[in-house]
Amino acid sequence: MMKRNLVLFATLFITALSINAQVLNPVKWSGKTEKLSETEYTLIFEATIEDKWHLYTQDLPEGGPLETVFMFDSISQVDNYKRIGKVKESKYITSYDQVFEMDLNFFDREATFAQTIEVLNPNLKTIKVNIEYQACDDARCIYEQESITFNLETATKATIATLADSETPSNVASADDNKADAKQDTTAIDSDVETENESKGLWITFFTAFFLGFLVLLTPCVFPMIPMTVSFFTKQSKTRAQGIRNALLYGFFIIVIYTLLGTAISALFGSNAMYEFSTGVTFNTIMFIALLVFAFSFLGAFEIMLPNSWVNKVDSGANRGGIVGIFFMALALAVVSFSCTFPIAGTALLDAATKGGIAPIISMLGFSSAIALPFALFAFFPSWLNSMPKSGGWLNTVKVVLGFLELAFAFKFLSMVDLVLEWHILSREVFLAIWISIFGALGLYLLGKIKLPNDSPLPHISVGRLCMALLALSFTIYMLPGLWGAPVELISGFPPPMSTNSESPYGVGNTKPAAFSGGSGTAVKLPEHAHYGPNNLIAFRDYEHGLAYAKKVNKPIMLDFTGLTCVNCRKMEEQVWVKEHVFNVLNNDVVLISLYVDDRTKLPKEEQYESELTGNNVTTLGHKWLELQQVRYNTNAQPLYVMQDTEGKDISKPVGYTPDAEEYHEWLSKGVDRFKEN
Repeated sequence: MMKRNLVLFATLFITALSINAQVLNPVKWSGKTEKLSETEYTLIFEATIEDKWHLYTQDLPEGGPLETVFMFDSISQVDNYKRIGKVKESKYITSYDQVFEMDLNFFDREATFAQTIEVLNPNLKTIKVNIEYQACDDARCIYEQESITFNLETATKATIATLADSETPSNVASADDNKADAKQDTTAIDSDVETENESKGLWITFFTAFFLGFLVLLTPCVFPMIPMTVSFFTKQSKTRAQGIRNALLYGFFIIVIYTLLGTAISALFGSNAMYEFSTGVTFNTIMFIALLVFAFSFLGAFEIMLPNSWVNKVDSGANRGGIVGIFFMALALAVVSFSCTFPIAGTALLDAATKGGIAPIISMLGFSSAIALPFALFAFFPSWLNSMPKSGGWLNTVKVVLGFLELAFAFKFLSMVDLVLEWHILSREVFLAIWISIFGALGLYLLGKIKLPNDSPLPHISVGRLCMALLALSFTIYMLPGLWGAPVELISGFPPPMSTNSESPYGVGNTKPAAFSGGSGTAVKLPEHAHYGPNNLIAFRDYEHGLAYAKKVNKPIMLDFTGLTCVNCRKMEEQVWVKEHVFNVLNNDVVLISLYVDDRTKLPKEEQYESELTGNNVTTLGHKWLELQQVRYNTNAQPLYVMQDTEGKDISKPVGYTPDAEEYHEWLSKGVDRFKEN
């Protein structure tokens, strides 16, 4: 910090001497007006910058140079005109500045800005705008003011090229475009790493959906269709080659039908909209009810069927023959097996939709590939059909097991509603009690101790069924200590956090939270605005309050972008943060600020503002933190961890979900060491 201040002082001193010696004017401003309609105009500011000089953008980090500011006369705006949106700017350059010791956004050679206005007073002729800006070269900086008067009467008509990007000049970009094209901040997520993580995430989405599709194959709605359909194609086709072709077409159309569903979801919902919807009360309530209904259906309480008229129409299409007939046969499979496929496909699809982008398409591609694969394989090797297990009561057993799993996952969605609304009804203890009951009942069912409506007589159980029963009962026993605060790491992220416990809120044997003691073992008073967060660590849920406390105690900040409903966040807290060496750093060496991006607390009216990303009003606390994360770090995935100094400047590259405790501890320690070095 001392070094930076000395360099900055020396630069300003040299600047002062230079200005006394000569009048510097490295930036020349001009303006022009373009008419969009009878009442709307675009005011265009053009800056020509001398060689080796830089003009800075409108948004710069604290501690850096002064940004460019456009000042519109607020008094004249009341009756004469109003601004539409913010001032947009052309593409800029991002580079590390040795003087300010940070990455800065600036323009080289030329810059263009644009502001769209709506004229309210038809007699308005001119508009005057003041500009304040700073420009620097390698040795000097100047701070200047400029005024530009725009003449509305001489405005030229905007061309089609000019109207690009929401009726602003084609060489002027939105904030999103600039952020995408600018070089990432040295402390921001590296683009190659981010791309690699996205790629890994899509592969995980694909194989998860593929596994779920494989499970669907083993249900009574789908499994019997495999030999029937393959036999139909091989017997009805004139040649073996034709039979193989028809079976392949059948599998291809299955993939097309389900993938089109994923494409529709991907087109309808952007990542931000679906993310906010998926963490909201409405979505999770709907999912809880839907999974509950489907679970009871799988368990045999009732059968969910589509209207017969739909099934008949699809069947009539399948009788046409040819490629069209094969397509309708594939569609018939999707319709007839709806009661088995939809609960699982819907769960996979909605989970993928929350990730945004092409994840829903990838999910349905994996799901449908698993269903289509057997039809292709058995068409190539029809003799394999003889080795297939025969349909029977085991198919219903598979369906019932899936019903128990659907029932368990239903309460995960209900717990999200409870967390967001802060009801504190479905505490960790209650959630675990429900799961213990469900998986205990599953174990007893597999042992034949519980009978359900569609079960066949069970004179004995197979070895495979016995193994599954032992697995379910072992899992049940494993969860039991969780009722008294044990971490149960195998399912961390699924139950509500430990802080929701009412009978053992601090874990087994603990009667009070761990103290923020700096390693002394002596409890200290909870700081103002702080609370006991995950693992009873002292944490702040407001950035400004946490930043003020960090300055007071002179400790670095560990910024935690998290969510009340974030599964991977809970896994980090319950599997990584609890490790002694990680916990000690979090407890003693940093100030923890947890920003919950799904916090639905309403912002006071005076604190609400227009989103840079969507243009909508930011009205909740969670939306405020999500906006901060997206604008600054260009991601909306949680968890995201950032190390900052007491000025709010990033001091290390942010990291996301890091299940390796050693890797995470190394990242934490490097951030703390870098803070101490400065």
